[in-house]
Amino acid sequence: MRFLFDKNTWQEIFGSIGKNRTRTIITVIGVLWGIFIYIALAGASKGLDNGFERNFETVAKNSLWAWSQRTSMPYAGYKIGRSLRLRVGDAQVLKNRIPEIEYIAPVNTKGVFGGEGAQTVRNLTSNNYPVYGYVPDIAKMATQKIYDNGRFINEEDMEGTRKVCVIGERVQQELFEEDEEPVGRFIRIDGVYFQVVGVHKFTQTTPFGTDGDIFIPFATFRNLYNTGDNAQFFTIAAYDDADVVQVEKDVKRILKGIHRVHPDDERAFGSFNLGEIFGRIMGFARGITFLSLIVGLATILAGVIGIGNILLISVKERTKELGIRRALGATPGEVRSLILLESVFLTMLAGIIGIILGAGVLSIINRMTADNTDFPYTNPTVPIPLVIGALLVMVILGTLIGLIPAQRAVSIKPIDALREE
Repeated sequence: MRFLFDKNTWQEIFGSIGKNRTRTIITVIGVLWGIFIYIALAGASKGLDNGFERNFETVAKNSLWAWSQRTSMPYAGYKIGRSLRLRVGDAQVLKNRIPEIEYIAPVNTKGVFGGEGAQTVRNLTSNNYPVYGYVPDIAKMATQKIYDNGRFINEEDMEGTRKVCVIGERVQQELFEEDEEPVGRFIRIDGVYFQVVGVHKFTQTTPFGTDGDIFIPFATFRNLYNTGDNAQFFTIAAYDDADVVQVEKDVKRILKGIHRVHPDDERAFGSFNLGEIFGRIMGFARGITFLSLIVGLATILAGVIGIGNILLISVKERTKELGIRRALGATPGEVRSLILLESVFLTMLAGIIGIILGAGVLSIINRMTADNTDFPYTNPTVPIPLVIGALLVMVILGTLIGLIPAQRAVSIKPIDALREE
């Protein structure tokens, strides 16, 4: 251990490094490039991961939507092309028969899938906006960000079929004055007065949402548009550990049984599986992380091998010097330690510089993308344990590679070394 703190030891190491600075710098760059690539790629993949997490934070990641269409096959006396309608009661059947479903909510809409939205009037201003009939449970699957002083639809609204609504940001901007508080005010939706109880900040919680959406209680929507027991589609959230692809298949299979549809009819019911898409996206991000690890390790290994080659050349050039050292009483262990320490020092130096450069690049990228919410990328970072682990791998590789020139130095016989000139 005293050897590490010996001034003469470090003078010899720096002297050896300084004899061919260009060669040493090129080799160090090769090693630091490896860990730089690892830090940059791993941070970039983490940024993608964080970006997708941010974009999906307002919606259950194991969620899907299912709706009815037309049959494409005759079955049980029914002709092809039969128009199907989901029923509110179907939701409870699905919940009872598929234990993997955590929440399920029927939804009705106007002006979302074609046709005009609801004519909405306030004072002398009017426009058409999409209207959703929601149950309160929808907020458990797709978090609704409501501005201060407002709220979302609750159970009391449903039970009392209250004429209340939650409006989108664009509705507020177009129907209300800039400094006017909309909560508590009234607007007229298709001729019926509704009290505004909240303004929702637009987040893409469904594949078809906009900032001009208006939400009203499902029961109120049913009375307003006389939809009876019909539901336009179901929003479904499975438990986190559930196979959402299998849940989607089970939902369609059970709905086919309820509505007497041929088991092989793939067009009778449509669906959009967000859980499957999210799984693929996260799989892609994990793949990028794994790729960064492989590329980084390969580049680090190539650089460390370069250090080993430089030390071999250095040992060859220092044959006489090492022979004199041995003749003056230096033990094989001291000579071996000197070469190993030089290898580890160069590796550590390159690793630390590479980490600093990688962190700097990630910091610049983070500042450039901090305010960008359109692209799924935010906070590109690499966990400290992974950075320390990469540095330890470099040190271990540097030590192992350094054993080769170190052993070569130990094998030099003083008489042979002094004979060479």
